[in-house]
Amino acid sequence: MSKRKMDSRELGLVLGQQLLGVDDLHYGLWEDDIERKLANLPIAQQRYTEMLAATLPAVAEGVRLLDVGCGTGHILEQLLERGYSVDAVSPAPELSRQVGERLERFPDNDTRLFQCRFEDLPVEEVAGQYDAIFFSESFQYIDTETALTHAQQLLKPGGSITICDFFKTDKSGDGGPADQIIGGGHRLERFYLQVEAAPFETERDEDITSLVSPNMDVLNDFLMNTIKPAGLTLGEYLQGRYPKTGWLAKRLMGKKFAKLGRKYFSGKRTGETFERYKNYRLLVLRLQSS
Repeated sequence: MSKRKMDSRELGLVLGQQLLGVDDLHYGLWEDDIERKLANLPIAQQRYTEMLAATLPAVAEGVRLLDVGCGTGHILEQLLERGYSVDAVSPAPELSRQVGERLERFPDNDTRLFQCRFEDLPVEEVAGQYDAIFFSESFQYIDTETALTHAQQLLKPGGSITICDFFKTDKSGDGGPADQIIGGGHRLERFYLQVEAAPFETERDEDITSLVSPNMDVLNDFLMNTIKPAGLTLGEYLQGRYPKTGWLAKRLMGKKFAKLGRKYFSGKRTGETFERYKNYRLLVLRLQSS
């Protein structure tokens, strides 16, 4: 197990998991029959998982999948329960620990957990071994050219890539009041050009932004009406009881807290903002036969 320190990205994922009390770290798919409230987030997330799983090849002897950026291993666990053979990539030590605990429930499985970035995967060791590779909100963290190149080497002939993630729209960087409030994502236009230049055929390309954007409204309500008031109350208490400590903490952490406040507690992390600056897509790319 890696001993490196937890970075800010992993911290955000782990805190999100702990605060929201969910096993999944991905967005939910808010179809019309799901009421937009935090209690229904696990239902929406499971809908997302089912949508992703439907793009994968059927369970059969010899079929093997690769889960890139497997988070806590919740999707991985479900696929193992369905009879799939799955390997996983996880660069985050704390999340890898959670994945390892899930894998203990499957003592006869042959899952390999690669604790590294996808860019650092030992491609030569597993070349040509996978029928499908899927990225559940992990593609945004990976260099696109490297991702497509590695996938060509890792897939069996005719294998597929599923990408379920958001990309930047052409509005990104326009300097609007909510610009950069929601980070992440590659430029969609550039990604399309890279796919055209690679030996992949696009089998499916679906815009599901409107089904994903309600996540932002649900989470914004939680941040603004639960977390922010609780934080202000705690800060007031500490300032009143321990004024010297509170003053020192404010001096040391003031800028960082101000940045977090602008990003998470501005009230601008909404579905409307998301739809302006992000485009969430479900893509299936098939490796063409040489």
